Amino acid sequence: MNRISPQVRSALSGLPPGEGEGNGNSAAGTKARPGGEADCSPLCCSRRRACVSAILLLLLATLVALIALVAICGPPPRTPGAQACVTPKNRTGFLCHDRRSCIPAHGVCDGIRTCAHGEDEDEALCRDVPQSLPRFLVAHCGHPASWIYSDQKCDGTNNCGDCSDELSPVCPPCGPGWWRCPSTVFRFCGCIPRSLCRDHVQHCSDWSDEYSCPGP
Repeated sequence: MNRISPQVRSALSGLPPGEGEGNGNSAAGTKARPGGEADCSPLCCSRRRACVSAILLLLLATLVALIALVAICGPPPRTPGAQACVTPKNRTGFLCHDRRSCIPAHGVCDGIRTCAHGEDEDEALCRDVPQSLPRFLVAHCGHPASWIYSDQKCDGTNNCGDCSDELSPVCPPCGPGWWRCPSTVFRFCGCIPRSLCRDHVQHCSDWSDEYSCPGP
C-alpha cells in the first residue's frame, strides 16, 4: 500500500507539515496540568493579580490611616497601676499616667476628668468606692462605715463629722494660720482659722477667739 507523503497529507488537512502529528491533546482542547486542572487563562491570571493588588493596597491604606491617627491624637494612654504622689501643698495625690501631673486625692472619682486621659475617672477605679480605690487614697473615720479621702485628714476641717479625722494623734498641732481651741463651729474641731478671731462672734467654747486670739 502506498504511503501518503507529509506534503500530500498537509495539503489534504490544510495544516502545515508536522502540525498535528503526535499531539493528541490538541484535539482534546487545553493542555491539562498534573491533577487534572486546566492552565489559567490570561484573563483569569490577570483577575487574580488584580485582586491581590487590591488587597495589598487596602492593607497599605489602613496602615497609613492608623499612623496618621496616632500622629494626630497621640499614642493611647498606658494603664499601669495607680501610684501615689505628693501635691504642691504637700498632701497625698494621685499620679496621672503622664508621670507629671499629680492631682489631689479628693479629685479622684469626683465626676471631673482632671488627668489628661481621664484615668482619674476610670470605671475600674470608681465603680465601687471606696473598695475600688487604692489604699493610699482612703482614710477611715471613727465610725467604721465612714471614710474620707486621705488628703482630707488633718486639714483642719471636720470632714468625718465626728472630728476623728482632725483629733487623730497623727495630726500635727495647729499651723500658723489657725487658733487652737474647742470649737463651737461644726465645720472645725480643735482649731479655727485665725480669720475668725475677734470678729465679735463666738467660735470657741471658751471665748478665746474673742479675748486671747491675736487675730490673723
